[in-house]
Amino acid sequence: MEAQGSRRRQLPVLLLWGARQQTVLCNESLMLEKLPACGKSFEEMMKKVDSKKWCNLTEFIMYYDNFTQCTEREANNASCFWPNPLAEGFITGIHKQFFSNCSSEKVHWEDPPDEILITLILIPVMLTCAMITLVVWCSKRSDILV
Repeated sequence: MEAQGSRRRQLPVLLLWGARQQTVLCNESLMLEKLPACGKSFEEMMKKVDSKKWCNLTEFIMYYDNFTQCTEREANNASCFWPNPLAEGFITGIHKQFFSNCSSEKVHWEDPPDEILITLILIPVMLTCAMITLVVWCSKRSDILV
């Protein structure tokens, strides 16, 4: 019985020790020192892409993937989680530098002409009425069901 009580006391101590081991402070200054190298590398790679194609992700997806992996690696090396507000701020700066002219074209939705709209509304209504009529008619004719 005493051994079991001893184990119960050790469990919270082990749990607390494990939590303490995982609590590592983020070295933000180290991360902010290293992230510009990722931006510089991305900038060098983007020079290979015509600036008119900067809004076409398929033209530089590999470069952007390398940039993302670099920022994640540098954040992790500084014992910081990724993404974090500082890394996001850095990434946003890179986005502003390269993609500020890439606005998404908003599609202007319009209602279809009245003739089409009325047809699209009436077809399901008429089908529903027809199905209800068919069900009621079949339920009154019990001789076909047998």
